[in-house]
Amino acid sequence: MSASIEDTPRTVGDTPKGGSVLGFYAAKGTPRPPRIAHGEGIYLWDTGCRRFLDATAGAVVANIGHGNPRVLAAMQEQAARVTFAYPRFFESEQSIELADRVCALAGEGFDRAFFVSGGSEANESAIKLARQYAVVTGQSRRVKVISRNPSYHGSTLGALAVTGDAHTQSIYGPMVREMPKVSAPLSYRVPAGHTAESHALACADELETTIVREGADTVLAFIMEPIGGLSTGAAVAPAVYFERVRQICDRHGVLLIYDEIMSGAGRTGAFLAAHHWAGARPDLVTLAKGLAAGYTPLGALLAPDRIVDAVAGSGGFVHGHTYFTNPLSCAVANAVLGEVIAQDLVTRARDMGELLMARLREVAARSPIVGDVRGKGLFTAIEIVADKATKRQLPASFNAPARLTEHGLKHGIALYNRRANLGAFGDFQMITPPLTITPAEIDELADLLERSLHDLADEIAAKGLATMA
Repeated sequence: MSASIEDTPRTVGDTPKGGSVLGFYAAKGTPRPPRIAHGEGIYLWDTGCRRFLDATAGAVVANIGHGNPRVLAAMQEQAARVTFAYPRFFESEQSIELADRVCALAGEGFDRAFFVSGGSEANESAIKLARQYAVVTGQSRRVKVISRNPSYHGSTLGALAVTGDAHTQSIYGPMVREMPKVSAPLSYRVPAGHTAESHALACADELETTIVREGADTVLAFIMEPIGGLSTGAAVAPAVYFERVRQICDRHGVLLIYDEIMSGAGRTGAFLAAHHWAGARPDLVTLAKGLAAGYTPLGALLAPDRIVDAVAGSGGFVHGHTYFTNPLSCAVANAVLGEVIAQDLVTRARDMGELLMARLREVAARSPIVGDVRGKGLFTAIEIVADKATKRQLPASFNAPARLTEHGLKHGIALYNRRANLGAFGDFQMITPPLTITPAEIDELADLLERSLHDLADEIAAKGLATMA
């Protein structure tokens, strides 16, 4: 007989043999999170019938909300036909349709789509395609991929090599080839004597200096998140930064890769965040998360004909995964994009994003610990500080985002946090609800978040952290 909910162990480690994946992340005796039962719209329910507003779309994934009946029907229909067919042996109507649809939404310069199982695979694929393109076009010395510090591009070793995170590098760095890093244009704490714009331009100039120092003929690509995810907390650089970076890459023959794992698929109020800066289009773009909106694992690499044709003509892409271009996943993503189009969720993300930003600024004005609100569309974040006047950070050991998550669960709001660089660049809390959110639900989100922040502020005051030098 299976155990009842009441009999379920409540701390990590107190599980039957086999346990849970949670045991890889938390020590024995750690309180367990709520156990999920079902989801609908922007809400999730646990097995105790408690409801949580999903304020971050899980891990910035559930763009169209939970339990969409049309996507579930498409999933069932495709599963009844075929769930797996290796793409080197069989073509899939679903993958062809999805590629055409994604490339059309991405626009000029993105002619081909390569589908994989997630964001890390997508970024690995982009780096490998760039490398093979260099080899087949007589540029075999190009092997270095420059990225930013801080940044996050995935958890596989290749993606970690271009991730700007000192903590993960301290663990895995000796296993990978170190790649050059340049400063990310942060907008909240800028160096003395700089504005956000002048600092961003200085960061772009640092890219050019690094390319020249490394040897331009050895630099393959520059990869960046056009709007930062958890590494910078939805930091948006001024438009001149993107224009300058594009000019620098063109000048030195360096490919420009946009990691839109989080920002893509409509979340910022454009299908690609790249669309906000039309004169600075990248050469390659990666997508995941919102592309299939959590209904199936899926990522994508978008590339122009000139790169793909050169590689294909030389014998084909020397790269692949077992589940790439999976017909079931492609069918599900097709249905997800169908919902994005039918509900005009890209426009909705823009409009609801303006309302969310206004509500978050109201919350920040009343909170003693919210120092900044930033982002674009429904890709926003708040930054938690010890002192708003000085922008002083809380002690790293306190782990403010994790504490906010704990307080949030008590108030019925689910907040995803992943602490990049152990908080060295700030304590960010992403606020990225499903694109289907309504004005009334935004009000509810802001209210629940404010209650959670109030509890966190009380905890900070009780521990004396706000007054620490």
